[in-house]
Amino acid sequence: MNPFSLEGRTALVTGANTGIGQAVAVAMGQAGAHVICAGRSSCAETAGRIESAEELALDFADPMAARDVFADRAVDVLVNNAGIIRRADSLEFTEADWDAVIDVNLKAVFFTCQAFARACLERGAGGRIVNIASLLSFQGGVRVPSYTAAKHGVAGVTKILANEWAARGIGVNAIAPGYIETNNTEALRADEDRHRAILERIPAGRWGRPEDIAQTAVFLAAPASEYIHGTVVTVDGGWMAR
Repeated sequence: MNPFSLEGRTALVTGANTGIGQAVAVAMGQAGAHVICAGRSSCAETAGRIESAEELALDFADPMAARDVFADRAVDVLVNNAGIIRRADSLEFTEADWDAVIDVNLKAVFFTCQAFARACLERGAGGRIVNIASLLSFQGGVRVPSYTAAKHGVAGVTKILANEWAARGIGVNAIAPGYIETNNTEALRADEDRHRAILERIPAGRWGRPEDIAQTAVFLAAPASEYIHGTVVTVDGGWMAR
């Protein structure tokens, strides 16, 4: 058996319509998984690039949106990638923006993990969860207070769920992407000074690509990572080493 294969497994990837989520979904399909591409926007483009795939409409503006998703489908791998960001100085940050980001990026992650784990245990099966954290799970950032709080929370939730579920056959880990070329970083890349400052700190000498995250997600979903639990893997071109 190939320990890096996902043959015969079903993976649900949230926020699979674009960026990191799309790359993860495609990589899971290439590794042999049947992929459920979930998003609030159409995932038709993503599903069309995968041999065995389906679409699922999920909008985590309701953090409990996935409460019933796993009741009628056997899912082996869950990737919590869906997220939003709001930028403003902390002195001006609104409650509405705080709540919106926390709901999607943290509350929905926990309750989707809960629903997935309940379904796995009810059918007597194990499973793998991969949460998408951030460098801001470790750092403070600027002008993104709710995003920073949520991503710190994702790292903590990953660890507590690993503590509770590892012995029950459910692996829970996270990936902390560095500066990746996605819609979320478009404003940073458009700012010439910020773009240059970021690039100068990355030992690899380039911004990351969604595919850089995708292959790590496949590894964390595959049998090869069976003894890895509660870890937040940085995929950042060396950013955190400098």
